[in-house]
Amino acid sequence: MSPETGAERNVYRAVDSLLLVSSVLVLPLATLLFAQWPLREWVQAWSRQANDLAQILFALYVSVAITAASRANSHLAVFKPTTSQPQHLSVWRAGLLLVCVGPWALFMLWAAMPTIVSSVVGFEKFGETTTPGYFVIKLALGLLLVLVLIEAIASSFNAWRHKS
Repeated sequence: MSPETGAERNVYRAVDSLLLVSSVLVLPLATLLFAQWPLREWVQAWSRQANDLAQILFALYVSVAITAASRANSHLAVFKPTTSQPQHLSVWRAGLLLVCVGPWALFMLWAAMPTIVSSVVGFEKFGETTTPGYFVIKLALGLLLVLVLIEAIASSFNAWRHKS
């Protein structure tokens, strides 16, 4: 996708930056998941807190990974578009993506927003450990939905713009 207006370029760069920064979350996530066993067995403390932090990192990682997979065209799919496909197929694919994903993402945002807001306002904690941060997992849901919606809109606009 090659955005043409300044606003499109700014949104594209912001999403790209977010995807790049979020890609490093996999390293501390793997470290925390690995550390749980030694913490539980040898230290006999902090394994649940390590798990809580790993859940937060995993939620954030997954919330951006779907958009990253869309940008890289690496989703598991029956049909993998190629650069040699006819332009009208690209336009139809992008249009159908927007028609299918757009309403779903908007509905999910609308349905989840009260839960997300109340969780953030209350700084919701993990139930078992009372470790603060559970609200970040709910924020990650909102982030996922916004990024999926932005990507669907951007793909559709880009396909229509380059239709010839």
